[in-house]
Amino acid sequence: MEYSLEEIVQLSGLSVDTIRYYQTLRLIPPPAHRGRKAVYDDKHRDRLRIIRRASEQGLSLRVTKDLLSKHERLESNRELLSAVQKQLAVPCYTSADMARLLEIPQRLLRLIESRGLADVLDESNGPLRYSEEDLRIGRDALKLLKCGFPLGRLLPVAIKHDRATRKTATAAIALFHKRVRSGRSGAHREEAEQAANLFQEIFPIVTSLVAHHFQRVLVSEALKQLKREGQEETLAVARQSIGKVWASLPIGQGSKDSSSLAQE
Repeated sequence: MEYSLEEIVQLSGLSVDTIRYYQTLRLIPPPAHRGRKAVYDDKHRDRLRIIRRASEQGLSLRVTKDLLSKHERLESNRELLSAVQKQLAVPCYTSADMARLLEIPQRLLRLIESRGLADVLDESNGPLRYSEEDLRIGRDALKLLKCGFPLGRLLPVAIKHDRATRKTATAAIALFHKRVRSGRSGAHREEAEQAANLFQEIFPIVTSLVAHHFQRVLVSEALKQLKREGQEETLAVARQSIGKVWASLPIGQGSKDSSSLAQE
């Protein structure tokens, strides 16, 4: 279908200047012409919608251009990116926004970022972006500091955990691509949608398993240390309260884990 410049502006929600700017960057191909009149088609419409959505989600124009240039992988990359972003809650904040909302000095956030503890889906050199979930986690982290955890001691532990987690995640993703996604055959678009749907189904299962395991290990090691130090009275109180703590965690409800750990 063909569209005039005015129609493509209305369909894309972008201004005339923005569309022309994208043309100069070769994010979209130049329009055809009927005399002096520019004529756009469905490909222009779809690309402009993708670019606008990517921009709203914090992707730089350079990364967007790279995705659009990979014609054979476009649908798969776009669908998988969409699946990931839906799971991570996409409303984005800049570093300055996060520092203001968390009421912390921006230099503290820059310190955390420089240690590799802040991650984003966009791997370009653009500014870091944070989601609503990142904001919630940041507020929880501040509670740890208020409980008495020294930042200087907490950061090395977080870095060590981050490195171990990345190795595990890399291995899990490789396994997904080799053993799960590669077994899905069909038309390119159909295969991409299958992979995205499968990822959406697997994502909460995997993260739940990882969180569940870490919670068990954390509780178990805490009880073992109390036992080694001979703090019998504290250990007894901890064993009594562990069931209540576990029950307050969504993935611990209805399980027998609290009783088994309390006996250790």
